[in-house]
Amino acid sequence: MRIAVPLDLSPEAARPPGGVLASFGGPTMGVAWSVTAAAPQGFDTAGVQAQVQGLLNRIVGQMSTWEPDADISRFNALPAGGWIDMPAAFAHVLARSLHWAKLSGGAFDPTAGRLVDLWGFGPAGAVGAPPSRPRLDEALSACGWDRLAVDGARAYQPGGLSLDFSGIAKGFAVDEVSRALTVLGLPHHLVEIGGELRGQGTKPDGQPWWADIEAPPEAPLPGGPIRVALHGLSIATSGDYRRSFTHAGRRYAHTLDPRTGEPVRHGLRAVTVLDRTCIDADALCTVLGVLGPADGPVFAQAHDLAAYFLLEDGEILSPRLAAMMD
Repeated sequence: MRIAVPLDLSPEAARPPGGVLASFGGPTMGVAWSVTAAAPQGFDTAGVQAQVQGLLNRIVGQMSTWEPDADISRFNALPAGGWIDMPAAFAHVLARSLHWAKLSGGAFDPTAGRLVDLWGFGPAGAVGAPPSRPRLDEALSACGWDRLAVDGARAYQPGGLSLDFSGIAKGFAVDEVSRALTVLGLPHHLVEIGGELRGQGTKPDGQPWWADIEAPPEAPLPGGPIRVALHGLSIATSGDYRRSFTHAGRRYAHTLDPRTGEPVRHGLRAVTVLDRTCIDADALCTVLGVLGPADGPVFAQAHDLAAYFLLEDGEILSPRLAAMMD
């Protein structure tokens, strides 16, 4: 077992908060959410659970393309030249999306909704075969993060642009739940939404919230498991084994390269990113997964990211992640 801990961990960080472990959760975004927290004896976790569920329902009501009345769906339905007023949360997620889109040269693109649908990974439903070249070219021409204009709290629809936050919204939701728990009196907690996690504080006995870097069911990590102490850290993983379809003997994974419009094909099985915020960890998994085993580690080192790359024939650890394991 390999162990990774935050580089700025202080002795005070492990001071036991006491109390008891409390767990609760519910459904959101087509997956499950869960919280484990150090709670005082007799704490009203049922009340906190209801407030967290309400918070997540509001996020879904803004950012889910599966909801026809969501803000994101209303934007996608706008005619060319239309504007939409964005709630603060929506505007923040869009801003972080555009940040990583620009920094990655389009490896992350929140306007790739048409491509997501075309390949059967969106609300339009699954497909059994890849799209024709003309349909793919048409969808590609409708994408482009640099076509999207933002003016304060308003976003501009240039025509045919389809936003999709599936590569970042879960991470944002994890961060929002973590912030809410602290305000509601549970500052020591572990939050998970569909495999994206954030740990804050410690368990009642002072032990950290541990999480293992995810491996495909049939392929353990080549160098052995890696266990991470999530103290003020988030972890997110994107893998080619999570969603895919097979046609004519070839498997098409859900990680799409917005620059080509096609699923990636470069021998990278999965990417895991550790970051202070889950919104960035979530987005960066996609960035590095699209960039692949050659350009991904270069990007990770240039931006001092703690990243793990699982290849078909090995693994790569970014320098920052390696430093966390020394």
